[in-house]
Amino acid sequence: MWGRNLARNLAQLDVLAAVADRNAENAAEFAAQFHTNSRDFDAILADQSISGIVIATAAPSHDQLAIAALQAGKHVYVEKPLALTLAGATAIADAAITANRQVMVGHLIRYHAAFRELQSQVAAGAIGQLRHIQANRLAMGRIRNTESVLFDLCPHDLSLILALAGSLPNKIHCAGSSHMTAGVVDYLSSFLGFENGLSAGMQTSWLSPFKEHQLTVTGSAGAMVFDDTKSWPEKLTLYQDSMRLNGEHFIVDRASPVALPVPEAEPLKDEMRAFITCCKTGAPAPSDITEALNVQTVLDRMQAVLIDTNTP
Repeated sequence: MWGRNLARNLAQLDVLAAVADRNAENAAEFAAQFHTNSRDFDAILADQSISGIVIATAAPSHDQLAIAALQAGKHVYVEKPLALTLAGATAIADAAITANRQVMVGHLIRYHAAFRELQSQVAAGAIGQLRHIQANRLAMGRIRNTESVLFDLCPHDLSLILALAGSLPNKIHCAGSSHMTAGVVDYLSSFLGFENGLSAGMQTSWLSPFKEHQLTVTGSAGAMVFDDTKSWPEKLTLYQDSMRLNGEHFIVDRASPVALPVPEAEPLKDEMRAFITCCKTGAPAPSDITEALNVQTVLDRMQAVLIDTNTP
C-alpha cells in the first residue's frame, strides 16, 4: 500500500530507477504504472548506477533488506518502524557505519510543513518554556497482526516528541489492550517524563470510530495545536491564553486562537526530496539513523514496561 505512494513520488521526482517485489505481478504493475523497470532485488543491489534504496516492506523484513542494501554500498530509506527490536536497529546502524552510508527512517510527519513551522515557532519562544506535549493518533484500521500500534503508529509521534524535547525520557509508563489479535496491542496509552520537567502523552489506536491526528504542544506562555485532519489554513493554531494566581485561585485569561499560515505541500514528496539530497550529498537527513535509534530505544523501553490488560 505505502510502497505505491513512495514509488509515485519518486517517479514524479524523476529518480525512480526500478521497483522490486516478492510478488512478480505487483512489481510488474508498479513498473507499468510508474514507467520504470521491474527487477530482482539482488540485481538492483548489484547495479552501481543506483545510489539509494527505498524499503517499504513488512516490518520483520527491514533488518535483512536494509543491511543487504548497505553492504551493497547503497544509501537506505526504511519505512517506520526501522526494526521491531533495538538489536535489529543497532545492526542496521552498525552496517551503515561500516559501509559509510546514510540510513533515513520514514518518520513522515517530521517533513510536514505544519510541524516544521510549529518546531520553528517553539524554538523562537512563541509559547515560552515547554511543559507538555500530547499526541493523539486514532483511526479505524489498518489493523495489523504482525506489529502492534506501538510499532506501527507510535514511531510517528515519538519522532515529533523527541525532536521537540531534545532529549530522551527518563520515565515511561504505558498500558494497552489487545482486542483483535492476542498479544498485539491495538489500543495504547503512554506517558513520558523528561529530566527538565517536560511531560508527554500519547493516545494511539486502530479501533477509534473517528480519525484524530493531533499534536498539542503546551508552554508557559501559550500552546500550539497541529491538527492534520483539518484543511491547510486550519492545520496549525496558536493559543495565547494565560493563567495568573489571584489569592488562592487561578484566573485564566482567554485569547482568540490564531491560525498560522503554512504553505501547502505533500509531506511524502518533501520526505523523498530529503532522501534524494541524502543520496547526492551523503549528509544525514532530519530522520537519520541517530533519530531512528533514539526512537527505537524508547519503543524498546515502552515494550519492556507495557501492561497489556488483556494478557492473563
